[in-house]
Amino acid sequence: MGFVGKLKNTVIGKFLRNNPKKSIAVAVLLIAYYFCLPKQLFNVPTATVVESEEGLLLGAQIASDGQWRFPKVDSIPKKFEHCLLQFEDAHFYKHFGFNPVSIAKAVGQNIKAGKTVRGGSTITQQVIRLARKGKSRSYAEKFIELIWATRLEFRYSKEEILKMYASNAPYGGNVVGLEVASWRYFGLKSHQLSWAETATLAVLPNAPSLIYPGKNQQRLLVKRNKLLRKLLANGIINKTTYDLALLEELPQKPYALPQNAQHLVTHLSKKHKGERVVSTIKAPLQASVNAVVQKHYSHLKQNQVYNAAVLVLDVNTRKVLAYVGNTKTDKNHQKDVDMVQANRSTGSTIKPLLYTAMLDAGELLPNMLVADIPTQIAGYTPQNFNEDFSGAVEAKKALARSLNIPAVRLLQSYGLQKFRDQLDLFNLKGINKSADHYGLTLILGGAESSLWDLCKTYASMASTVNHFNTTSSEYFTKEFAEPVLKANDTVDFGKKSTEKTIFDAASIYLTFEAMKEVNRPEGQESWEFYDSSKPIAWKTGTSFGNKDAWAIGATKNYVVGVWVGNADGEGRPNVTGVTSAAPILFDVFNVLPKTSWFLKPLDEFTEIDVCSNSGYLATPNCPTKKIGIPAKQNYVKACPYHKLVHLDAKQQFQVNTSCELLENMVTKPWFVLPPIQEFYYKKTNVTYKTLPDFRNDCKTENAKVMEFIYPKSGAKITLPKNFEGETNELVLKIAHSKSKTKVFWYVDDRFVKQTATFHEIAILPKPGVHKITVVDEVGNDAVIWITILE
Repeated sequence: MGFVGKLKNTVIGKFLRNNPKKSIAVAVLLIAYYFCLPKQLFNVPTATVVESEEGLLLGAQIASDGQWRFPKVDSIPKKFEHCLLQFEDAHFYKHFGFNPVSIAKAVGQNIKAGKTVRGGSTITQQVIRLARKGKSRSYAEKFIELIWATRLEFRYSKEEILKMYASNAPYGGNVVGLEVASWRYFGLKSHQLSWAETATLAVLPNAPSLIYPGKNQQRLLVKRNKLLRKLLANGIINKTTYDLALLEELPQKPYALPQNAQHLVTHLSKKHKGERVVSTIKAPLQASVNAVVQKHYSHLKQNQVYNAAVLVLDVNTRKVLAYVGNTKTDKNHQKDVDMVQANRSTGSTIKPLLYTAMLDAGELLPNMLVADIPTQIAGYTPQNFNEDFSGAVEAKKALARSLNIPAVRLLQSYGLQKFRDQLDLFNLKGINKSADHYGLTLILGGAESSLWDLCKTYASMASTVNHFNTTSSEYFTKEFAEPVLKANDTVDFGKKSTEKTIFDAASIYLTFEAMKEVNRPEGQESWEFYDSSKPIAWKTGTSFGNKDAWAIGATKNYVVGVWVGNADGEGRPNVTGVTSAAPILFDVFNVLPKTSWFLKPLDEFTEIDVCSNSGYLATPNCPTKKIGIPAKQNYVKACPYHKLVHLDAKQQFQVNTSCELLENMVTKPWFVLPPIQEFYYKKTNVTYKTLPDFRNDCKTENAKVMEFIYPKSGAKITLPKNFEGETNELVLKIAHSKSKTKVFWYVDDRFVKQTATFHEIAILPKPGVHKITVVDEVGNDAVIWITILE
């Protein structure tokens, strides 16, 4: 019922109907009365309050005026209502804003005492006094309060008025409102307080001299106990409750407000300043993740590593379940920086995107061999983390082992600009420069992104596979959406479509299958042998200079991302994704529910025959096996490493028609890698068989049996100087398919040295262009030209 409706039923309403001639003057008064109360009674800033999905306080940011004043409460506890009414205004639900009897008694007592000893104000009048910010307590002010109080009763319900009082009552210092007082003085939600605790908070705003718990204890105790006796006398509490309440101690010192997700509070305050936000955070999980981070921080800081961040996402709803923006370090180590949102060097964390992109484009197969050899591209020389080479390695194993050289070579093959353009579709906000700016270092950490964006990307890829399997083999047009932080928000995945969003489900599934095989950190190596273990598709990353350590993992239902390092960018030895971030990742996954592995998106797969040795498309010369690949046009070529060779009857030597009859030859396929790949590959692949030599009586054309490892032909080289100011030598190195063969080295057609087994020499050439020639003992040769710069 509005103001006019309520007015009709009053004495004034009846008077106006019976005296129409005086209605104009009264109408003027009524209009003034109507507009006397401001539309917004409390125009004060409030704190930003963030709660968990369960309604638990995660943290708060103080109001802009320096007051701990929470937004208006949605409800007040029944205990507090009983205590407040018994102490302040027993007839609250019976009056229209003021109590004439109480006012008369107050005036009489004040005149008799010669000073103000009793106020006689109702709760409604006290709300008005709080709204008018404590103007002088004169009789004129009392009259204004009375008028405004009656007007307030017309505008709001009794319940709303109680909420206003509970939200704005002063509790000492910069503590305003029941909610903050409950946390500050008892460390609990107001609904969790006992009768004794509630009674204490009910009497505090009425007694300025007792406003600080820990002081004036006896006077405060008397007031509290007096209220408890009144509650007992009026049958609100029983004798047992009363007796137990009397035994409770008063608060001695303020509690700190919860700070379980302080960086999340800061992040949300940018868009929701001064609001109460019910977040998507799961309070028990947040507490567990906080504990995990703090445990690892105690070890990390011994290596002068002070910062870490963790983000946990629900794959299917894209809700943020846990958000740890930083460790509980100190100001000297940037404790306030939110490392979930900070852009840092990506390390190897976007390698899975390239792998998926090439599978999706039909330019890669999971078992396809990729060269892992010394590589120099336009002056750029990538190195593997272990500074070793495999010669050739399966693409999926290159991803699982996070090898840098295969990743760079694949990026060059796929196309730097094409991949850079695709990254825009993921909305990785830190990657905002051109392909030329990043170059091939893009795949190794040359770009920057945030934990937020990387986790979002992994979650979207996981969700693509899940959706495909649950929606009759369809995709969603807005699959790569932003995660949500507010409990009532939902992600708009768009419309169903038969067209992929970015990558098809089969390519993503194969990527996750490869990532599942990543070697886990110490203590987790034999995870697959335990029934309780969880299969996780995960990836680590380490930036140049050991400044950033990453670990991001995905399961069917969850994505967990971890960053470790120093917020100021200082690198530290041994800070790597595997040693620093991965242990945190698996500890977090251990507190999450176990989930099953991704279902295979069968409708996006087709079977093909591939070469068992090389992983390329099978040829008649290859041993073959069937594998499932994305069902699309495939651009991978047939196996280039198997060729038919002719051997003598004992299969010890190669032969040809110049030295052997056809009927005496044994013809068989042979797996042969290029010399430089073979040089490294056979060190770790004992089953690899080097192609036999030709028999001495056979005439042959020179085959490519050796290749320069370093330098490559056309290289421009600057020779650095050592600490003594002397120019360092240039080391030349070749790979020979028959390592024990003698090799003769020539520089500018002048013999320099002979080598066997280990084919490398050191020279000190002068600036200029030089010809390097190697000739083995059977006449095979190789030539390169290099330029030595000043």
